[in-house]
Amino acid sequence: MDQSANFEKICAEIEEMQTRAPILDLKSHAAPSIFLPENMLREARRQKKLSATPVPPVCILDPDGDLLKQLQAANRTSICGGWACYHTTMHAFEHAGLQFGIIGGAVGAAFSVLLAEQAFASGCELLISMTSAGQITASAPAPYFILIERALRDEGTSYHYLAPSRYAEADPALTRPVMAALLAAGRHVHLGASWTTDAPFRETAAAVDAARAENILAVEMEAAALYAFARAAGKRVLCFAQVTNQMGQIDGDFEKGEANGAHDALGLIAIAARVVMGTRK
Repeated sequence: MDQSANFEKICAEIEEMQTRAPILDLKSHAAPSIFLPENMLREARRQKKLSATPVPPVCILDPDGDLLKQLQAANRTSICGGWACYHTTMHAFEHAGLQFGIIGGAVGAAFSVLLAEQAFASGCELLISMTSAGQITASAPAPYFILIERALRDEGTSYHYLAPSRYAEADPALTRPVMAALLAAGRHVHLGASWTTDAPFRETAAAVDAARAENILAVEMEAAALYAFARAAGKRVLCFAQVTNQMGQIDGDFEKGEANGAHDALGLIAIAARVVMGTRK
C-alpha cells in the first residue's frame, strides 16, 4: 500500500471512530465501578446528619406520582428517614401487612436505575416499578396492566450493565409465581414484552410497526434498564406498566380510571410483594 492510500485509510478509520456512538465502547461489564452508591450515601448522610436506618424492604418507583399522591391524600405516608438520596424523597407506608417505600417522579431509564442502586444499598430487598405506557399491540381496552417479562433495549443505561442483546429479561423466578398469583386473585394482567425508549417524542410510525411485529405490547421508559441492572447486580426487580394511551392519537387519551389507577396499581403491587417476600431466602 502506498503512502497516499495508507494515509486515506488512517483518515477513514479516524473519521469512523469520531462518528461512532460511544455507548458500546470501554464497557468492561465484570469490572467494578469506582463510584459506588454506598459511598455517595455515606457522604449524603454525613451532610444531612442522617443515621444509616434501612429503608422499607419493598420499594416502589412511581414515575407518574399518582400512587404517591393518593396515599398522601389519605394521610397514609410518612417521610422515610433512612433515605439519604440527594435527588428525591422516599415516603413510607404500610399495606397488606408489608412495609413499603415509594418514590414519585422516577421517570426514565437512567434516573430509575440511579434510584434502584441507592435503594438496594439502603436496605431494599425488592424493587417494583409501576409506570404508565403507550399501547403498541392492542391487548384490551385501555387502561389495563402489563407485567413486563422482557424489554427492548432502546435506551442507553442498560448497556453499562450488560453486554449488547436485543432484550433485557426479567427473572422468571419472580414473574412466573407473581403472574400465577395475580391470575388466581382475579386480576386482569397481561404478561409480555415492552419497548423501553429514552425519547418518547420520537416514536415514529416505522418504529411502532416494527415493535408490533415483535409482539411488543407497550412502550415505556424504564424496564430495560431496571432489568439489566437487576441481572447484573443480582437484585430482585419487577416492572409493571399500566397502558393508558395510544400516544395521543385519540381524543380522551391518557385516562387511568378510578383514582388515577392508584387503587388497582396498589393491589397488584401488594400481591407481587407478598409472593416475592414470602419466598425470600
